[in-house]
Amino acid sequence: MIVGTLAAIFLLALLAPTLHRAMGRATGYVLAIAPLVGFVYYLTQMTGVGAGGATIVQWAWADSLGVRFSFRVDALSTLFALLVTGVGTGIVLYANSYLDGHPKRGRFFGYLMGFMGAMLGLVLADDLILLFIFWELTSITSYLLIGFDHEREKARKSALQALVITGLGGLAMLAGMVLLGQIAGTYSVSEIVANPSTLAASPLTLGAMILILAGAFTKSAQFPFHFWLPNAMEAPSPVSAYLHSSTMVKAGVYLVARMNPAFADDPAWQWTLAGFGGATMLLGSYLATRQTYYKKVLAYTTVGSLGVMVMLIGLGAPQAAAAYILAHALFKGALFLVAGIVDHEAGEKDTERMGGLFGTMPVTAIIALVSGLSMAGVPPLLGFVGKELLLKGSLHAHGGPQEALWLWAAIATISGAFMGVAGLQAGFRPFFMARTVEGEFPKHPHEAPPPMLIGPIVLTALTIVGGLVPALFAVPLINGTAASIAGTHEPELAKLSAIYLATHPNMALLLSGVALTVGVALFLARGPWRRITAPLDRFASLAGCERLYNVLFNGVVGPNSLATFQTRLLQNGYLRVYVQVTVLTTILLAGGLLFWQGGVVESFRGAIPAKANVAWTELLFEALLVGMICVAAVAATQMRGRLSTIAVLGVVGYSSAVIFVLFGAPDVAMTQFAVETLTVIIFVFVVYHLPRFAVYSSKPAKFADAAIGIAFGLLMASFVVSSFATTADDGISWFYNQAALPDVPGQHAAYGRNLVNVILVDFRALDTLGEIAVLGLAAVGVYTLLRLRQDSPAQGGLA
Repeated sequence: MIVGTLAAIFLLALLAPTLHRAMGRATGYVLAIAPLVGFVYYLTQMTGVGAGGATIVQWAWADSLGVRFSFRVDALSTLFALLVTGVGTGIVLYANSYLDGHPKRGRFFGYLMGFMGAMLGLVLADDLILLFIFWELTSITSYLLIGFDHEREKARKSALQALVITGLGGLAMLAGMVLLGQIAGTYSVSEIVANPSTLAASPLTLGAMILILAGAFTKSAQFPFHFWLPNAMEAPSPVSAYLHSSTMVKAGVYLVARMNPAFADDPAWQWTLAGFGGATMLLGSYLATRQTYYKKVLAYTTVGSLGVMVMLIGLGAPQAAAAYILAHALFKGALFLVAGIVDHEAGEKDTERMGGLFGTMPVTAIIALVSGLSMAGVPPLLGFVGKELLLKGSLHAHGGPQEALWLWAAIATISGAFMGVAGLQAGFRPFFMARTVEGEFPKHPHEAPPPMLIGPIVLTALTIVGGLVPALFAVPLINGTAASIAGTHEPELAKLSAIYLATHPNMALLLSGVALTVGVALFLARGPWRRITAPLDRFASLAGCERLYNVLFNGVVGPNSLATFQTRLLQNGYLRVYVQVTVLTTILLAGGLLFWQGGVVESFRGAIPAKANVAWTELLFEALLVGMICVAAVAATQMRGRLSTIAVLGVVGYSSAVIFVLFGAPDVAMTQFAVETLTVIIFVFVVYHLPRFAVYSSKPAKFADAAIGIAFGLLMASFVVSSFATTADDGISWFYNQAALPDVPGQHAAYGRNLVNVILVDFRALDTLGEIAVLGLAAVGVYTLLRLRQDSPAQGGLA
């Protein structure tokens, strides 16, 4: 069933455009069936995984490398799988109405289902390499989704920015995963996290950890890579609700949570997560108070919330991290969908230009209010439970950097106040306060159609139920996930009810009250607050890497960039320059390495005695052949006619073929004879109608070409001489001989006596097939050009 849900979602991603053409408006309802079935299946797994169980499905893939198709369902992956499939079902239904009439809705569904499958595969993968493949698939499909409105330049730039940032982080993560697999001796995630002592004993573990965190931080928009996420709000609202509330941006959090048991006792891991997570939480929540555009407010609070999750894992508070992951997915997913509804039905994006929408959109208003209050941490909602556990985790963390718990608690309290401002700005201001802008809304406000309300209503209901009656679903999910994050079965938190937490005073509840009070005050004074803090915007922009990204990006591919300079210098349409660059690069890299290692001198010393016992007649014959080649090569550069030049080059080719014969390679010699003969004949036919040589190069240019040619010839000669001093390993030759026609009957054989032919058609079969395909395509191209010339004689050939 695990693989079945994945396969069904990917299959629907491929068929989505076709289904849309055939079914029209009913497409979304059909596509929603697959994630809904997956959601029901993973819901049935809660009991088993909550008790510490796991389901593993695996097949052999590249056993010699230790890589397998392996999927694992435990409490952590179940939580994320439920978010991917459950929220995904609501998003598909929402998008079906949101994009009603859009000419590219079928394409959108294909991208969305492809991302859904990639994200589901990511959280289920139990092999590092398989996890990386799904990780990159999420980057590619998110690029397509963010840039869906590709006619707009901002959408294209934002999509490319997200792809570049997460792609570079992914490359770093791949290096860390390969390194981690080499240290642990396996790429199985479950085996790696079950044996942290193996990693602790290796000096390479720190490097692997840093590389993996680089990938996680870029994906989950941690400081200083947070800037790409708010810019990605150029995507349609269904994309923002899905990718940036419960799935893609949490991929990095998932990776950190999954790898936590392997590194949890490492102070570098603890301080890094707590430090970067705390900075992200504070900066993201502060920047949210500076925004007025609906999705920008939600985007920056998402940045802050992602920082919360990472910090809590670093502090050793897995229950708090699990609770906040769940609560955030519910209230933020609902708010993003509300933002899309308001934009779709009222045509307004700025919350300060909204007001009084409760009268025309009452259902949407209630959803927004409940979700906004949950984000602010108001009881008895699940968001309040998450905030309480956040503050408790900051005050009484079981692990992490104990020396600075007061600092994390202060950061959490301040960030909680900022989250309160953002929650009221998104959930209260547009609906329950008077509109202060004159004139009408761009569209006549009205309630959204039922398919667009199903997802927000369900998410809001779960936010309420999760706070009031957590035992129904929140407790088993949170406790099981916390055990997976910690790597042990921690004591269950029986009292997760919002009412219980709100009626039992403690320091965390006091700080929560302070944060909420300050948040309400800042919201009421949001105008003066934004004016007072406006000068800080400059420092906030410097806190991220966006300016550095823009400088580097424009420096590489801008109008006056390195790419432009390199293209004008090297790709100038002059074949002679291309050859010069290629040859000079080879000389500098290969020749420099050869001479730096001293291989040429030693090779010449070993090569001269090796020929001491050879008969003088044989040496003389070889010297004559070499002399003919040298004279013909020099003569080719002095000829004025094309035919004479071809004839002289033929001497070089045929002499080389004779050398092959002398050194016992008759098959290669026959190939050389055939190629040389065909080359001469083709050259004669081609150049017969061409004009005589013209002199285009100056004398200095000719001397430069001669110097390059001589240097390249010496390099090739040096390689040949170096081979004399190299002791050949008979293992490869022996393998090919035995595999081609083994001595022992019954063994696998290619059944060929000509080893060269066997290599071409058996060992390198795919390579040979590719070469044949290239030649076939070239032949088709030539045939097409000839037909074009024949079909347009009046135009005198091709323009």
